[in-house]
Amino acid sequence: MEDGNERKVSREMLDMADRGMSDEVLNCVMPYIHDSKDRDAVSLVCRRWYELDALTRKHITIALCYTTTPGRLRGRFPHLESLKLKGKPRAAMFNLIMEDWGGYVTPWVKEISNYFDCLKSLHFRRMIVKDSDLELLAQARGRVLLVLKLDKCSGFSTDGLLHVGRSCRNLRTLFLEESQIVDKDGEWLHELALNNTVLETLNFYMTELAQVRFEDLELIARNCRSLISMKISDFEILDLVGFFRAATALEEFAGGSFSEQSDKYTAVSFPPKLCRLGLNYMGKNEMPIVFPFASLLKKLDLLYCLLDTEDHCLLIQKCPNLEFLEARDVMGDRGLEVLAQSCKKLRRLRIERGADEQEMEDEEGVVSQRGLMALARGCLEIEYVAIYVSDITNAALECIGAHSKKLCDFRLVLLEREERITDLPLDNGVRALLRGCQLRRFALYLRSGGLTDVGLSYIGQYSPNVRWMLLGYVGESDAGLLAFSRGCPSLQKLEMRGCCFSERALAVAAMQLTSLRYLWVQGYRASETGRDLLVMARPFWNIELIPPRGVTINAPDREPVSIEHPAHILAYYSLAGPRTDFPSTVTPLDPASFLTL
Repeated sequence: MEDGNERKVSREMLDMADRGMSDEVLNCVMPYIHDSKDRDAVSLVCRRWYELDALTRKHITIALCYTTTPGRLRGRFPHLESLKLKGKPRAAMFNLIMEDWGGYVTPWVKEISNYFDCLKSLHFRRMIVKDSDLELLAQARGRVLLVLKLDKCSGFSTDGLLHVGRSCRNLRTLFLEESQIVDKDGEWLHELALNNTVLETLNFYMTELAQVRFEDLELIARNCRSLISMKISDFEILDLVGFFRAATALEEFAGGSFSEQSDKYTAVSFPPKLCRLGLNYMGKNEMPIVFPFASLLKKLDLLYCLLDTEDHCLLIQKCPNLEFLEARDVMGDRGLEVLAQSCKKLRRLRIERGADEQEMEDEEGVVSQRGLMALARGCLEIEYVAIYVSDITNAALECIGAHSKKLCDFRLVLLEREERITDLPLDNGVRALLRGCQLRRFALYLRSGGLTDVGLSYIGQYSPNVRWMLLGYVGESDAGLLAFSRGCPSLQKLEMRGCCFSERALAVAAMQLTSLRYLWVQGYRASETGRDLLVMARPFWNIELIPPRGVTINAPDREPVSIEHPAHILAYYSLAGPRTDFPSTVTPLDPASFLTL
């Protein structure tokens, strides 16, 4: 059922609650409510509805693994079929949080293995997983597990995956993308190929798994006739000819690489249903292999291709049905203009920062307000934009607000490479953007002077539906933050970086944001004792202080660079109380300790 219909059902149920409803009617209606927010509202009506929700809820997402305990989850929802569990803060993806911060999956796996008999789908994100966890999971749930996602996880090796390949014979989805996996051998994939005939999705994209054999990929394609998605690590495309021939149902492929200077690539034939594609290290010479089926493509990943601006334009022109594009800013404003002209069905766009050397070679490889305005005017179906820009103006943001009426997720990062920016601050543009679009997720990462206190107050005033927000280098003083925090009635998760606010202002803001469940801040004006953070101390609210640390950044053909990461504040609601697996570098803030200061 669509979200709108679900909310209609939810409202009708709330109305009927006042008039009374029989258990028989309620039992018939409840299975049609799938949206978690609607479920939460229904469970608050009365004790009977709370109990029925507990018995019938099929899926739960836990945004931070320390907000509850495995035992509490089992007591509340004993018949779960699907669980998504997140560990480390998002900052861990950018090396801003130390590896051993926490997020251990072991206690959850033990509970899942002993209970949760109905559980068929597991999704762990940014968590520390051990080989023993995978072994226990495979032994206890191997026969019933249909989906296993280890998403940006670490701590395990191919030995753990070997247990999964041997025991989880009914897996439809095995997802390992961007996980840090110790690659000992390729036996895990061989066992998966031998034992599984129902696999639909296999993803080990952006991992270090290099010892897999192309014969095992071919065997999976032959045995699993329902295989529709395969995303692999770097693997010579010429070795995959047999796989492509056997995978007749394949709709998505990503990974592989072009390591030879050879005209043999022109003979590579892709499966007939392929409509989502990402080829690593594809250059100008290899690009023609995509042309025969480019008009069928709905998703195109060019993040790791070796294409210049002109190549991007040429390829995008041949993809009129594109709905999702991922690329680097080397595609430039001209690439965005071609996209706006050619791809009227585009719904999602992600433009990452490219290598500085690549952009220096291609003078057109810059994304600015020019490209954003073309996108807003040409792609009226756009719902998601995440983009790095070298320049931005109020007019560009106003244009997005005027035209992108379906936009619900907008993320913009202003790069530091340009010293002169055309039009700062962006107060009026941000106001127009938020007023024109019904955003639910919003990220704005600028530089000093990019947004005044007035602009920050606009964000609070015009973000009624935003649930997640990332703000970087915005505002001028505590007054701007406090004005912001008097708005944002739906904001549950706030992340801030490089801002000028004091501990006291952050604590007061956390109290004023009535829906806030999670706060992460890096870079702030710290007090000598941390006493000012006591303002936001309350029951079930954990506060952690992570000290500054030095980090060495290694880049190819460059000397290592040492930088200092500022201190962090992490605060969140938790029914579990303060956690016990703190690394030595993290300090839990205990309100009682202030009595002795």
